[in-house]
This record gives sequence, C-alpha cells and structure tokens, in this order.
Amino acid sequence: MNKLKSFLRGLGLVLVVVIGIVAWVVLPWSALLVLAVLFALWMLLARTGRQAGSVTRVGVSTLPQRLGASSVVVIGIAGVVAVLVSMLAMGVGYQQTLGRSGSADTAIVLRGGSASEVSSVLDNASTTVIAQAAGIARDAAGKPIASPELVVAANLPLSDGSGDEGSVQMRGVGEQAWALRPEVKLVAGRKFKPGLRELVVGQGAQHQFAGLTPGHEIKLGSQTWTVVGVFESNNATDSELWGDANVVADTYRRGSSRTSVFVRLTSPAAFDTFKAALAGDPRLQVDASTTQDYFSKQSEGVTKAITIIGIVVGVIMAIGAVFGALNTMFATVATRAREIATLRAIGFRGLPVVVAVMLETMLLALLGGIVGGALAWLVFNGYSASTLAQGTVGTLSFKLAVTPALLWTGLKWALAIGFVGGLFPAVRAARLPVTTALREL
Repeated sequence: MNKLKSFLRGLGLVLVVVIGIVAWVVLPWSALLVLAVLFALWMLLARTGRQAGSVTRVGVSTLPQRLGASSVVVIGIAGVVAVLVSMLAMGVGYQQTLGRSGSADTAIVLRGGSASEVSSVLDNASTTVIAQAAGIARDAAGKPIASPELVVAANLPLSDGSGDEGSVQMRGVGEQAWALRPEVKLVAGRKFKPGLRELVVGQGAQHQFAGLTPGHEIKLGSQTWTVVGVFESNNATDSELWGDANVVADTYRRGSSRTSVFVRLTSPAAFDTFKAALAGDPRLQVDASTTQDYFSKQSEGVTKAITIIGIVVGVIMAIGAVFGALNTMFATVATRAREIATLRAIGFRGLPVVVAVMLETMLLALLGGIVGGALAWLVFNGYSASTLAQGTVGTLSFKLAVTPALLWTGLKWALAIGFVGGLFPAVRAARLPVTTALREL
C-alpha cells in the first residue's frame, strides 16, 4: 500500500510538472499576469498565504549565507537563457533582413513552377510582355517601372585574410532597379555606367569580401570589373553586387534571358489585376507574387532550422540546469531541516513550506534569466553574421536581433527551469516528518 501511495504521489508530481509547463508555454502573457495578481492577493489576504510569505522572507534572508550554492542555479540558468536567446536571435535577424527586402506594392515574376530566382529563366519576349501588363506604375516619363534582372553566382576572396573564397550573388539590373528600390542609397562612389564592366556593391558584401572598395578592380567571370560605388539598403540587397544587366549577361553567356522581373505596382490593391493580366496572357507561363510574400517564404526554411537547433540545444542545457537546481535546493532543504521542522511544529502547514521553497527557487531562476537575457542583448544584439541564403546563389549578411519577445521567451524558460528544479525539493520539505528532522539535527 505504501509503495502504491508513493507511486501515485510521484505520478501526481510529474503530472503537475507537465501541466504547469504546458500552461506556462501556451498561456499568453496577459493570462499569466492575471494568475500572478491572484497569487499575490492570496499571499496578502489568506492565512496560509501570509505564512508562505513569512517562510519565504526567512529563506531569502539566508541567501547570502548560501551564495556559492545559489550561484550555481543562477549561472546555470543564465547560460541556458543566453545561448537560447542568442541562437533564436539569428533566426529573427535573418527573417527581419529578408522581410525588409519586400513590400506589398512591388511584385516579382518568375518562370512558372520556379521556387526562386535561381531556378527561373525568362526569355526576352516574356520580359517585354510582362513590363506592359496592367497594374504597373509608371515614372514621370511614362515608362513602366519594371526591371528585368539576372542573378548569377560569383566567387570572391573573403575579407578575413584566410585566402578562402566565398559565393556572392551578382545581380544584373537596368535603370529602373533604383526606382523600384528607393531604400537603396549610395554611401560612397557613384552608380555604374550602362555598357561598362562596373559594379556597385552592398555594404554587407563589402564587409564580407576583400577588394570591394571604390576604385579597386576584381576578376569575375574571366573578366575584370571595377568597383565604382557602395550602397546600403538594410535588407538582403546589402549582400549583392550590382552591374549592368546586359554586361552581366554577356560575361556569363546568358544571352538576352533574365531570371526575374521586378515591378512596382500602382498600389497594393493592383496586384490582383497584375497577376490576372499575366495569367490571362497565352504568351506567358509565369508565376507572380508580391515581394513581401516572396521574401517571407524564402526566410521560412532557414528560420525554422535555426529555431529548431536553438530549441534542441536549449533543452539539452536546460536539463543540466534543472539537475543543478535540484541538487542545490535539496541541499538547501537538508540544511534548513530543523528550521522547517520548527515551523511545522508551531502550526505552519505544508503548503506554505512548498510555496516558500518554490518562490526561493523561482527568484534565483528569475535572476538567472535576467542575467542571461542581458548578456545575450549586450553581446549579440546587432552582431553581424552571414549564411547561405535559401533561394539565392550567395551568402546573406544579416545582424542578430535580440527582441523583447526573445527576452520574454528566455525568462519563461528560466522560470520553467526554476519550477521543475524547485518543485521536488519543496514537496520533500513539506513532507519531512517533524520528529525525524528534529532528531537528525
């Protein structure tokens, strides 16, 4: 019978842990805030709540005497939060960079069935027809703001001095490319001249690859090119090299074909008209989407992969932090056995003891979460990174973004670790027989 009771108690604790973590993950912050307010009212108004507050104050007051053991919990949880937040910040930064590359009033047209520019080929006749479709905005001269563009891969030595080469995306564009992307601003030099082997380079590419400063010559596609300008865009375009589309096509033997056509629409609402015009033209076999949707889809795969890796690493580290918290709190309960037994002997019930031990552990976990989040923000927020971008032929430079949402996620992980690490020692403290504790100490 005793074994059955022990098994049922253990099973009940496991269920409490599972239900608590699921609720902690699923419930929105507003619901958690309501629960926190209700808990605070219970501690202020209920007799057992006030008892829990009294025991908690005693435990917290002795923390300086247990600084070493308490530091194990704080440092362990801080490490989990710092690693988790910094890894998730990679995915957020990558997603934000691609997200800023598109808008609802611009569209991209690819060959039918193509998932990205890399796999798309459009002949000259198709690009001409696309540029005349309904819904496209026109400039002051009455020309459609449409840019047939060509994307190719180029290899350049990395700027780290290792001598290794990396892949960079080279984009052949026309004069309307600048009107299509008003966020692209020259910060040094000038624009390339049509018909010449001249390049303007994004700041991200300039930082990642060697020799991309105005006035320098580089070799691409067996030809020598001159870098004449540097631009910034604060999006994926920052990682590209731009040159005249006809010259790029001649250098890489692409003839008159292009990989895509970018257009500016008269308004976001004009996209349906534009797409219907393309679908209704028997000369075309193309797919169109807003650049906002296109770049959002391009970021999904890499962002999901980074998030999964971050969570797996976080879970592995969290398990270690939980065991550290368990060891620390079990040791704390053992050293305070006489104190807890005395409180039980003078009328304190088991619930206040459980709450007190839990609150002490959660306080240490909260401190660890704050420290870990602060470290992640100070060290990694705005940190430059690069990776091979999905749907491109080059690396994408981006900056890690430690957002408030990620910091909140880190705090939730920290408190979840504290909850698991404190529950079992708390229950043990509440069940500790008074006579046994007083006799042992």
